[in-house]
Amino acid sequence: MYTIETRGTARGRATAKTTAEVVPYPSTRRVGLIRKLARLMARYSVDAGDRTLAARLDVQRTALLRRGLPPNVVEREMRALELAVRAELWAVVMRGGDAA
Repeated sequence: MYTIETRGTARGRATAKTTAEVVPYPSTRRVGLIRKLARLMARYSVDAGDRTLAARLDVQRTALLRRGLPPNVVEREMRALELAVRAELWAVVMRGGDAA
């Protein structure tokens, strides 16, 4: 868990400093996203598939950083997501179509 400190205003008045705990949802549990990316990559050449994956990971990385997660946690999650997608891609290729 990671604590994020914020200061805000309520109708023009300063409010007290608040903290919120942000618990990152493990990227590897996003099975729908993983399968979708693997099937998408399987349609392209190796280079185009890699570029597609890199672009999609950048989108996810930006979203997690915007939510205030520490960069080291974000990079760990992105690496885990990339490995999960590549494992699913391998299953898609070996089965000759969609992986279950």
